[in-house]
Amino acid sequence: MPRLLRTRWPRGFLVLFCVILWLPGFFSLPPGDRDESRFAQATKQMLESGDVIRIQNGPEARNLKPVGIYWAQLPFVAAAERLGLGEANPIWRYRLPSLLGALLAVLATYRFGIALVGEGAARLAAALLAAALLLVVEHDIAKTDAALLGVTTVAMGLLSRAWLDPAGFGRWQAALFWLALAAGVLLKGPVTPMVAGLSIMVLALAALWRREREGLACLASLRPKLGVPIFLAVTLPWFSAIAIATHGAFFVDSLGHDLGGKITGVSNGHGAPPGTHLLLLPLTLFPASLALFAALPAFWAARKTRRGQFLLAWIVPSWLVFEAAPTKLPHYPLPLFPAILMIVATSLLARERPAPLWLARLSAGAFALALAVLGVGAALLPFFVAPGLGRANLYGVPGCLAAAVIAWAVMPAAWAGDTRVATGRALLLAPLLYWAVLEAELPHLDALWIAPRVAAVLAGRTPAGEGFGAIGYQEPSLRFVVGTKTRFLTGPGDAARFLADGGRVVLVDAAERDAFLAAANALGVPTTPIATLDGFDLGRGRRVTLFLYARLPAS
Repeated sequence: MPRLLRTRWPRGFLVLFCVILWLPGFFSLPPGDRDESRFAQATKQMLESGDVIRIQNGPEARNLKPVGIYWAQLPFVAAAERLGLGEANPIWRYRLPSLLGALLAVLATYRFGIALVGEGAARLAAALLAAALLLVVEHDIAKTDAALLGVTTVAMGLLSRAWLDPAGFGRWQAALFWLALAAGVLLKGPVTPMVAGLSIMVLALAALWRREREGLACLASLRPKLGVPIFLAVTLPWFSAIAIATHGAFFVDSLGHDLGGKITGVSNGHGAPPGTHLLLLPLTLFPASLALFAALPAFWAARKTRRGQFLLAWIVPSWLVFEAAPTKLPHYPLPLFPAILMIVATSLLARERPAPLWLARLSAGAFALALAVLGVGAALLPFFVAPGLGRANLYGVPGCLAAAVIAWAVMPAAWAGDTRVATGRALLLAPLLYWAVLEAELPHLDALWIAPRVAAVLAGRTPAGEGFGAIGYQEPSLRFVVGTKTRFLTGPGDAARFLADGGRVVLVDAAERDAFLAAANALGVPTTPIATLDGFDLGRGRRVTLFLYARLPAS
């Protein structure tokens, strides 16, 4: 274990470590496309309208996820607005529940991991979770997944207590378990109950197979007669209210179209074959990927102990579900990371049987590949999003240098088979890479952040988006940054009619510019160009040239 982790105040150190890791980008990154701006816009409209039941994105209902993340964001956003905080980049106010959810996950991994893997391994697992690339990214995004990780880790931690010590599992712990399940449902539907339910099913079946009555005692210790009413009391009021408010449309859209579409087919082009999550794990789990393959013997040995069986039941069945689903996004397995990292940490601290050299080198190779992707990707990103040479191309240099420093410090020990020392160095040097990319590079690549540049041009012209419309480029960040009244128009003719009917400014993609000008001319609408913006549309993954046209006053 790195010496810095050997502290008398482990929780304080973990909080400080999280701050160092997570501060870059949290305040400086503009709102991203697409999900972050969609979630933030829905919360923004709840504040503007006073309707905290229905979920809207502009004039359209957003009946995809339950209300939990919006309610979690509301008090922070309202308080920040009253205090006048975050006016320059308001999106960070909406990210606070993600930050707190990630912190809850780290502290819960430590707290509940003590009984599962021991104090030292629990501390190391929590630190590895804090540094995991996927969590570093997710805590910076104002959506459900980091918050979901927090409540799922608490639920699974409490379930581990019930599994290990059913007699000592009290009523308040059972109540908290059911509250965590309910919070998970309000955040993202069935994910938390699925992870807990599959774990319980696997553990119960294993106990029945071995004819161990004590293995089933945890089911009774969860006190469903107490917990189910608590679960329903938390979840039913909003689900009943949204059913009435939308005449049942929420369930048709969220269960039938969103969840059903992801289970039965590819949703939004995010399809991938089984095994994709496993293939991405060295990158998403970075820098713990340095010990991932070296920990394979520890994963196999875990089946022999009661604590290890619980961790495997946490990981394996849900992982198989994520791999089997046709729709895949990198963040789906995030609720399983605490259990994975507990086993990895146990392997790192085991002294009696170090991993074979070939496994250590396989881990080193996976880590080196992930590090190369991050370092080279940071260096090449400015050239990819903005053609030509200029000062922006230098923003990728710090990330590339940080990756080189990490490789220099880590790879000799890793290749020699000293995985413990190598992982400790990688863990402590990871902030260099995150600061270089998330703070020194990404916020300054103006080509990526089109919406704030549009808003700067429109300052004073279209308050709250009044009289502003867009064709071609219609990413969610545009409505969030410019204003709720921003109109997403259907084409060049609609844009011309929008100006004819009193609109002030339209944003036009270069591909539709000629058709728009022809339609405006046909309607006798005088226009004048006020700005031309070149950028990179993150939502569609393409470079764009956009024109802002204002309607001239009638002569």
